[in-house]
Amino acid sequence: MSGKMEEQPLVRIRMILPANVRHRSGGSIYNARLAEALRALGAEVSVCKLDGDWPSGTAGDRSRFAGALAGGDLPIYIVDGLIAAGVPTGIEAATSAGRRVWVLLHVPPSGEDPVETRALRAATGLLCTGSRTAEAANRLGLSNVHLATPGVDLPSKARPSPRGAAAAPHFIMVGALLPNKDQIFFVDALERIKDLAWTAALVGSTKADPSYAAAVQERILRNGLEKRVEVTGELSGSALEEQWLGADLSLLISHSESFGMVVQESLAHGIPAVVRKGTGAVEALGAHGAGEAIDLTAGIGSLEKLLRMWLGDPALRKGWWDAAAAASGRLPRWEDTAREVLRAVTAA
Repeated sequence: MSGKMEEQPLVRIRMILPANVRHRSGGSIYNARLAEALRALGAEVSVCKLDGDWPSGTAGDRSRFAGALAGGDLPIYIVDGLIAAGVPTGIEAATSAGRRVWVLLHVPPSGEDPVETRALRAATGLLCTGSRTAEAANRLGLSNVHLATPGVDLPSKARPSPRGAAAAPHFIMVGALLPNKDQIFFVDALERIKDLAWTAALVGSTKADPSYAAAVQERILRNGLEKRVEVTGELSGSALEEQWLGADLSLLISHSESFGMVVQESLAHGIPAVVRKGTGAVEALGAHGAGEAIDLTAGIGSLEKLLRMWLGDPALRKGWWDAAAAASGRLPRWEDTAREVLRAVTAA
């Protein structure tokens, strides 16, 4: 389905988003693509980015949030959960005044923070970007919970055919260099398979956590991998697209993920993925057969074994590549996400 919402009343939405996330994250990409997709469907969307010490927020931060909810025309508000968690009073005042304030939840609520729980209870409803988040909200007894999983963009270029047998396969890990993403674990696993042919790229911000990024670089040097593992820094647009086009297998082995949008992005490019079992990235990988969810509780040896198996088995590689290519055409688009959001926020 495509096109604008014909013969429908104009839907007016204000998105209130945090300005203190400086690197490309799944949440910030989701927010931007949702706004674009809502506009493409005919909604009028304004975006208000609030600086502040979110989610805690100072008194001044909370005052600016209250100001962002002001206005006499009562549009629909969608507030990023990073902000919403610290402003229950502002949300309560707005909903009491008849405003529709939806919270966009990128991570599951823990239920251990009474301030966050109070804010979520005050909201008109919750838009959850993954099943784990929606399930956690339901367990807390929160009302009007809706699932709005991410979509994907179609690649601007067709994926080239997989490399021939003589070419070294290329691994890619896309995400800011952060302890949760565990790039060091990956680099240590690569050190154990130096006897095999491969190259790798770590694509993501080195500024989100400079000390961890420096530790990743140091580990690459210590392991003697500086000629085989590239740290690109944060990329977007055509530069990121080129990285995807050169990849044969992507990895997301974060300790925790609410969903794992980068896994869907990988599949959209026809690239299979390896994810950590027990995280929300398993949902993003789906049941396409385009990769594997691996149990890493036993340590680096588990990842070493999987990578060795993949590198040494052409039939396995082809099976994963074929499954990823097939999955690419079945993934939801951002238009689908936007339709789910519109369906939820206009029904309340």
